[in-house]
Amino acid sequence: MKKMKISTKDNVEVMLSGEQAGHKLAAEDIKNGEQVIKYGYPIGVATADIKKGEWVHTHNLKSGLHGILEYHYEPDFSELEPLKERYFMGYPRKEGRPGIRNEIWVIPTVGCVNASARAVEKCFAHAIDGIDGVYAFPHPYGCSQLGDDAENTLDALVGLIRHPNAGGVLVMGLGCENTQMDKVKARLGAWDDDRVKFMICQEEEDEVETACGLVEQLIAFASKTKREPCPVSELLIGLKCGGSDGFSGITANPLVGHFADQLVAMGGSVILTEVPEMFGAETILMSRCRTTELFDKTVSMINRCKENFITHGCEVYENPSPGNKAGGISTLEEKSLGCTFKGGTSPVVDVLGYGEQAKVKGLNLLDGPGNDLVSATSEVISGAQLILFTTGRGTPFGVPAPVIKIATNSKLAANKKVWIDFNAGKLIEGSSMETVCGELFDYIVSVASGERQTKTEQNGARDFCIYRSGVTL
Repeated sequence: MKKMKISTKDNVEVMLSGEQAGHKLAAEDIKNGEQVIKYGYPIGVATADIKKGEWVHTHNLKSGLHGILEYHYEPDFSELEPLKERYFMGYPRKEGRPGIRNEIWVIPTVGCVNASARAVEKCFAHAIDGIDGVYAFPHPYGCSQLGDDAENTLDALVGLIRHPNAGGVLVMGLGCENTQMDKVKARLGAWDDDRVKFMICQEEEDEVETACGLVEQLIAFASKTKREPCPVSELLIGLKCGGSDGFSGITANPLVGHFADQLVAMGGSVILTEVPEMFGAETILMSRCRTTELFDKTVSMINRCKENFITHGCEVYENPSPGNKAGGISTLEEKSLGCTFKGGTSPVVDVLGYGEQAKVKGLNLLDGPGNDLVSATSEVISGAQLILFTTGRGTPFGVPAPVIKIATNSKLAANKKVWIDFNAGKLIEGSSMETVCGELFDYIVSVASGERQTKTEQNGARDFCIYRSGVTL
């Protein structure tokens, strides 16, 4: 059986093959109550004496995390050495980043008009010259919401309207919903009348017919835009993991982190979210905050998330999921440490609230949940043109922007070719990090340039999931 220690400080090693690949064995005797170390950090506390060579998992290991903590700013980061710029073929936009797709988006302000939005999408299911597709993004919200939830919905809608992958946008309202069109326009601010159209369904005799006419105008406008060379410094890429396993923190997440560092060193930007999956590794991110102000914002983001759990009477550390455990992850600390590797080693340059647009080049932290659909959508709302999603178990989901699915192990990559775009499992089979990262970078550039579609695009997986936490009237 092949096995490895990830760090010299570790007292466990990971099985690389066999039925329990990704699971842990004790590399030395561990006493009841002692910390279990993986990645060089504690991942929990032993609940029994563990002999060298014994299986270490949920039956003899528990989380060492608890409640809301106090933190102190202890900066520990270095700036990355700049790298030579690379280019992709993108769609220039009058304002903001270029798009990697030239699509027409139909966005309902309220769930009541979802069916009408879908009907418009169906009218344009055929191939259209100069357009990468017409897509509707139905959702259940926009009315009967209060407080933060109502604001989140408004911010989410505006984030989609602004998104660079949309060459044209039709915003469809009902007319009597809480998310009135005037509110959307006020939050949006200035817009290009040729690129964004608005329609209220209650004011039209046949809203689908009217909407299709407006989409025809958007197609005529958007199809004039052609791909041209754009620097990768204009890319903003969302980083996400889900259905993780014991290899996530060894292969796919470090690979994405290596890529993230290279992109940032070229002047580009990445977004790291999933706040509940920072618990146990949050101090690593805090130490990489460039300023005290960013440190304070990170602390507030972490504690606000914990307080939300507590307010709802839920266990803060009710994680990992059954699939994570089956894949070898035992505690939230273990999951979080592996998760944060996606952010690489660059300094934290900004901390964003839900729905806030990313503006500072580099590594951005984003307030959002761990849920795959909601958190990946939140990255798109903040402007990410593309999502990198690492997984050890596999999942078919997608969001409004293209998603590149990266397998942590070769078995998954081989078994689920219909879901997986890239295999990081090669990293434990002899391939070097530099080689595999180079392949991934080339793959990302080809997707951004429209030379290939992701599996989510091929499969039509395009969900739009808005975060909610409160009352529905």
